[in-house]
Amino acid sequence: MLNNLIGLDKFDLDTPCLTIDLDVLESNIGLMASFMKERGKEWRPHQKCHKTPAIAWKQIDAGAHGVTVAKVSEAEVFASAGIRNILIANMIVGQPKLQKLAVLCRENHIIVGCDHYVQAEMLSKVCVEYGVTCGVLVEVDIGLNRVGVRPGRDTVELARGIDKLPGIKLEGIMGYEGHLLLIEDPTEKLEKIKESVGLLRHCQEMLVKEGLCCDIVSAGGTGSYQITSDLDWVTELQAGGGIFADPFYQTRCKVDGLGYALSVMATVVSRPNLTKAVLDSGRKTINPDICLPVPKDYDDAEVVRMSAEHCELELGPKSQELKIGDKVELLVGYADFTTPLHDNFIACRNNKVEAILPIHGRGKIQ
Repeated sequence: MLNNLIGLDKFDLDTPCLTIDLDVLESNIGLMASFMKERGKEWRPHQKCHKTPAIAWKQIDAGAHGVTVAKVSEAEVFASAGIRNILIANMIVGQPKLQKLAVLCRENHIIVGCDHYVQAEMLSKVCVEYGVTCGVLVEVDIGLNRVGVRPGRDTVELARGIDKLPGIKLEGIMGYEGHLLLIEDPTEKLEKIKESVGLLRHCQEMLVKEGLCCDIVSAGGTGSYQITSDLDWVTELQAGGGIFADPFYQTRCKVDGLGYALSVMATVVSRPNLTKAVLDSGRKTINPDICLPVPKDYDDAEVVRMSAEHCELELGPKSQELKIGDKVELLVGYADFTTPLHDNFIACRNNKVEAILPIHGRGKIQ
């Protein structure tokens, strides 16, 4: 049924629906890939913003050397699509997950995160049972205070323990400077990120001195990649959300040079008064927790409230022309929390539907 939409103008689509501007998406992918290449970095983009193998292949074709995911079940989706180099940027605990991971390792280069020796022992045991080898990056806490081993001697000791275990292979370290993305002053942001990611450099130097492998130093999200990519010791970046370059990244993280690629088409269903319009796209369609959606073509309209099924706009003089039945394109404020609400992207070019892209990673939470 969805294939019947091919060729339709996106303003004629049933609403609400999640749409991609393919020209902008492909431009963003190309710009990010070139940015990394010019700085001598590998690009291993996180897939959480789109969860879609078709988009992952666009990234790989542009120069990405692999992908990053958060879950074993997500890795299964991308491996089944022929993507062989996968970092699961998470700690894998529990027999069902470990067994699935071991199966993936038979035909793919899989790397996982680790911040405790107990995790490494569990992984080693299952990999030995299955006769496979799994790569490991030691996750270092560089200030986010979420997961990660303490930088310095604790990192070295964990790496040494991993290096001695059978069935797993120490490949390097990773860390995430996500606590620094919203610093407004550019100079302060630059210095804080250099200081934070500098902890990885210190760990790398210690590991190499001890004769331990540290071929990979992985860091850098979209909100910081334009800084982190200039740090000599970082070998690869995980920045993925920049391909959509949503308002969170552009307005709050001050990421520039990219275009808005992801939006929701919505319909005006009520006009309670002159300065208010209500759309059919609520929280079941767009998650507003990190950043509210932004009306694309109505500069003086603002989202002021969202409920399960409705989005309320406050209208300025120009947007007060909106009528019941009119379509409004909403830029998704933060893609990572909205994509999992949908089954498909409706991919458009020049406002015409070109393809339907199933979000195969939706619901893959284990």
